[in-house]
Parts: sequence; C-alpha cells; structure tokens
Amino acid sequence: MDIEVRKEVVKKETSTYWNKVFERLKKDKLAMISLFFLILIFVFVIFGPIFYRVDPNYINLNEVLQPPSRLHLLGTDENGRDELARLMYGGRISLLISFAVTLTSGLIGAFIGIFAAYKKGFVDLTLMRINEIMMTIPEFPILVVAAKIRIVPSSILKLIIILVIFGWVGIARIVRGEALSVSEEQYVEAAKAIGVSDTGIIFKHILPNTFHVLIVWSTLRLGGVILSEAALSFFGLGVQPPAASWGNMLMNAQTYIWTAQWLVVFPGLMIFLVVLLFNFIGDGLRNAMDPKFFR
Repeated sequence: MDIEVRKEVVKKETSTYWNKVFERLKKDKLAMISLFFLILIFVFVIFGPIFYRVDPNYINLNEVLQPPSRLHLLGTDENGRDELARLMYGGRISLLISFAVTLTSGLIGAFIGIFAAYKKGFVDLTLMRINEIMMTIPEFPILVVAAKIRIVPSSILKLIIILVIFGWVGIARIVRGEALSVSEEQYVEAAKAIGVSDTGIIFKHILPNTFHVLIVWSTLRLGGVILSEAALSFFGLGVQPPAASWGNMLMNAQTYIWTAQWLVVFPGLMIFLVVLLFNFIGDGLRNAMDPKFFR
C-alpha cells in the first residue's frame, strides 16, 4: 500500500514539475519567439512543396543562374533548378537527418548511462572507460574518413549511422550522473525489495526522472547535427546529388559565390537560423528546468 501511495505522490510531483517548467518557459520571451519562428520554418519545409509544385531536380539549361524573379522567387542554380523548391526539399532532408540522429543517439546514450548507473561496479567502469575513449577521438576527421566508406547504398542513411556512432557519448555521461542520484531514491529501493525487474525499474522509475536532461540535450544537439551534416555535405561527403540538403546546396554554390550570391545566402541563412533557434530554445529549457527553481 505504501508503495502505491508513493507512486501516486511521485506521479503528482512529476505533473506539477512539468507544469512549472511550462510556466517558466512561457515567460522566456526569447525562447518563445524562437519556437514560433522554428515552427514557421517547419511549416515552410514540410508543407511548402504542397503549394509550390515545382520539381526540385528539374534541369532547365535555358534558365541557368537566373537571379530571383517572379518566375523563380529565389532564383535558379547552375543547372537551372528552382532554388526555392530545392530549399524546401533540402530542409526536409537536413531536418530528417538532424531528428533521426538526435533521437537515436539520445536513446542509445540514455540507455547506456542509466544501465551503467544502475548496475554500478564492473559494468559502470567498463562502459565509462569506453565512453572516455570515444570522447578522446577527434570526431570530425573520423567522420570524414568514415563518410568515404561504403556502409550502405543510401548516403542519407550512411550519414545518420556515422553521426549516431559518435553522437551518444556526451548524453551517456550526463544521464549517468542524473541516474546515479535517482537510483538511490527510496522508491527505487522499495521496487527492488518487492521484486520488480531491472527493466521495470529502469523504464518506470529511472528513465522518466532523467527525461528532462534528455530534452535539454536534444534541443542543443539538433543544431549541432545540422552543422555536422552541412559540413560533410559541403565537402561532398554527405547527402549526394541529385538529392538536396542545405549543406550540399552550399557546396554546389561555392564556385558561384561572387556571381550568384543567392545560391549561398539562402541555404546559409536557413542553417544559421535553425541552429540559432534550436540553441535559444535549448537555453530556455535549461533555465526552465533548473532544479534550483523548484526547491
């Protein structure tokens, strides 16, 4: 009976906590404005092609490097392809990679961190040593080398796999620190005493109480993944033509930086804005979830 009462208390406290977080976040004007503009960008890349029915891969050599006009609102590229259509479809791919990498690496890192904190001893020691070894490896040079290896036929899937391999390291250590304190709570000890399985304890008690850390990390990581994808695509190692991403659009535009500036400005601006907005939202969530405001 005491355990059931404790569960209800924890559930009520959790609900109250998230209500307070939401109230604090609403007071952060910069975070809310950033969220509004980020939603507009999402609407632009997801629903834009429904209304702007132009094939992003259609080549028209009669309209090569046309500046923005009524016919092509953001101009055309070196192959006569509509820049606005490619910006929309490229945004879909860039954001898809960002969310896929962040979600997958976040879940992997969270599970490793929680498992290490819960098991302790040899398991914790081994997993954290692997984590430290991964942290000492310079990420970008390894990403460049790995991007040249043919892992899977799809360049998008290969990019996601490569970024996930290195993406779980940071969050694993962060979640482990949070899980260590949660695993010492009385309700976790009580669950162990009545024979709740390790899996049940991890998913019902520890993971929900480390979820706030995962959310903040994810908002900050999303922008970082977009930059990584853009950097690899800029060097020709990311998303391969004819598929468009904001990164490879910049890579294709570097030859025309002085003659067709619109090819550089628009994808570069989208990358800049999305990364900036994700970081502002991440900062707002971090402040809203700061434990010192809930004592």
